Amino acid sequence: MARETGRPSRLPDAVTPEEVAAYLRDHPDFLAQHAELVQHLTPPLVDRGPGVVDLQSFMLDRLRGEVRRLKDQQRELIGTTRANMNSQNRVHAAVLFLLDAQSFEQLIQTITTDLAVLLDLDVAVLVVESNGRDIPHVHKTGVRVVESGTIARWLGRQEVLLNADVQGSEEIFGPAAGLVRSEALIRLNVSSETPEGMLAFGSREPDMFHPGQGTELIGFLARVVERVIRGWLDLPV
Repeated sequence: MARETGRPSRLPDAVTPEEVAAYLRDHPDFLAQHAELVQHLTPPLVDRGPGVVDLQSFMLDRLRGEVRRLKDQQRELIGTTRANMNSQNRVHAAVLFLLDAQSFEQLIQTITTDLAVLLDLDVAVLVVESNGRDIPHVHKTGVRVVESGTIARWLGRQEVLLNADVQGSEEIFGPAAGLVRSEALIRLNVSSETPEGMLAFGSREPDMFHPGQGTELIGFLARVVERVIRGWLDLPV
């Protein structure tokens, strides 16, 4: 049997150039409504005579660049939104764990152990300044007791301090300091009758926490920690 040669015949439902041209003539605003298609088009080069420059290609290149820029911004916005939603969901789950604690001891364990898991971090520490009677130490529950004035030395007047690409301080994170490459330090004001406190979160990711990052979620989490501790110890504001 002889083989057929030559180019394959056009499919019955294929669109011809003539049909495309006719559609565009009938719909002159088509490209205005689908501007993203312009970047795929190659305009004809028009010779307008000596000394005349056709700016059409330059304008098209600029439009294509603008479309790419807008697409990049859209992808970045979507990525940021997803990350924020993920962080929000993690903080909400952490709050529920704090509220579900059945004892003060379980609450402290949740803060010093479970929060790191729930927030996808490497270490979470509860720091409390000494009341003048207790010497600095690490309590068996995981609470770090430090000298009076230490938290002010770390935070200054800030309520939240975010540090990126750092080496974790053993004074804050203890044996886990070697894991910490970025940190969030959040002041705790539990009660007028208690010493100053602080939450310290550490991550092995150098940019997990960084200056300029939003602090609303971890600030909210700290306010919840203050309230549940105050509730369990029956302390005034």
